Amino acid sequence: MDMHHHQKLSPPHPRRTPEYPSAISGSYLSTLFTACSDFETRRIDYGLDGRLSLLVCWLDGLVSGRDVTDAVLRPLTQAARAGGVDSEEACMERILQGAVYRYSVHLRRDMDSLIADLTHGHCAILFSASHAALTFELRSDECRAISEPTLEKSLKGAKDSFVETLRINTALVRRRICTPRLKLAECTVGRRSNTRVSVMFVEGLAAPDVVTELIRRLNALDVDALLSVGILEESIVDAPLSPHPQLLHTERPDRFAMHLLDGRVGLLIDGLPVGLILPVTYAEFMKVTGDSSMHFTVATLLTLLRYLALALSALLPAFYVAVAMYHQEMIPTRLLLSIVEAEQYVPFSTALEVLSMLAAFSLLQEAGLRLPNPIGDTVSIIGALIVGQAAVEARVVSPIAIIVVAISGIACYTLPSQDLGFAVRLTRLGLLLAAILGGLFGVGVGCCLLLLHLSDMNSFGLNYTAPLSDGQPLGVFRLLVRIPKSLDKFRDPLLRTPDKRRQA
Repeated sequence: MDMHHHQKLSPPHPRRTPEYPSAISGSYLSTLFTACSDFETRRIDYGLDGRLSLLVCWLDGLVSGRDVTDAVLRPLTQAARAGGVDSEEACMERILQGAVYRYSVHLRRDMDSLIADLTHGHCAILFSASHAALTFELRSDECRAISEPTLEKSLKGAKDSFVETLRINTALVRRRICTPRLKLAECTVGRRSNTRVSVMFVEGLAAPDVVTELIRRLNALDVDALLSVGILEESIVDAPLSPHPQLLHTERPDRFAMHLLDGRVGLLIDGLPVGLILPVTYAEFMKVTGDSSMHFTVATLLTLLRYLALALSALLPAFYVAVAMYHQEMIPTRLLLSIVEAEQYVPFSTALEVLSMLAAFSLLQEAGLRLPNPIGDTVSIIGALIVGQAAVEARVVSPIAIIVVAISGIACYTLPSQDLGFAVRLTRLGLLLAAILGGLFGVGVGCCLLLLHLSDMNSFGLNYTAPLSDGQPLGVFRLLVRIPKSLDKFRDPLLRTPDKRRQA
């Protein structure tokens, strides 16, 4: 039953027109890789008796040269193994029985599959008369070592992170979910890049329709190359025009595994040190993996703090401009006198002040990200302290405007997801323009349009604003409060997991 279910969810190969001739030919292969200095060929005599000549080829760098020598060339040239072999078919049968020291061997009879194996780290033995080839996985071990996460800091969790090699990443996940029900379905995306993409899910937990729909969208993806997450994200999400993130990015295998056990589906892309999780809601981008390692009261307070930071980052500049320009009667008298005293010598309006300070803050943020670490830190300190203080003393901007913009920017840094942070920055700008045009009424209209946009979005059948919009009671409670682990016995019903119970 399990095997039948797994076969039903396995991705079919994309139906594409073959790019190369169907028959395997060594001369055509050499012509195809002309001007490729890393394409290596070696013609050898099987058993060194001169009866059978074989062509061995591989791409240097993708394939380990030492493994080619030890696992392929050496056993093929041993005379003791050539006894009774007088044809290519008999030679292929002998190799398939174990004459070559490799754990995997594939028989290829078409040029498309042969070239796909060569470009993914396989060594091939060509049989010219039979128009066939045997390929062996001899992928080079030279890759970046597993290191600590750089963006998602871990306090009490694991210290490893994804790397650029797909098989290492899948192994990191399997070390945490040690069950054959962890399924891995692979497909190839990109006409030119032939990038391997792995769909990972736990059978019995992930909704089958989500897995099927994801595989369908991946097979329908027709691009030249898949070299960045953005190409995949814009092609498979439900609302590609929205700036709000709809795929959860993580560089931590433990967080990736946690989401798989919750009933979600994961994506790993060869060459990218990041895992993608779906379906997700807006609330998932406000969660931190470390919350599960803390006491539920501490985790709840931190969640409330993050939502407060989200509101400050998006609304504070717009609220300040609206009150200062249109609704001065809402400001306490002493605070109003302080603002008037600070603004009376500034030659610019409040709206222009805040807009210019937001632009300067964004420039400093981008400079800090793009420059090397020592230079970036220096630029941030100079921009924040020296230039800001000089602007205040020169009475170009008011101190209250700097305070408002700084609080808004710092609050944005507390958000767990950088993608959500970028969306909040765009939201902040839109609400600020609405405040300039219509005061608090404009801010209210902007918030209503934002909520309407978010509630209209879906992520593989899951509403983006759930649990606030799922029609179930205590939506705000489930959003903000983390209940104790001993009471959290069921998985999220919104994910439609076949196995509802998390613990007994």
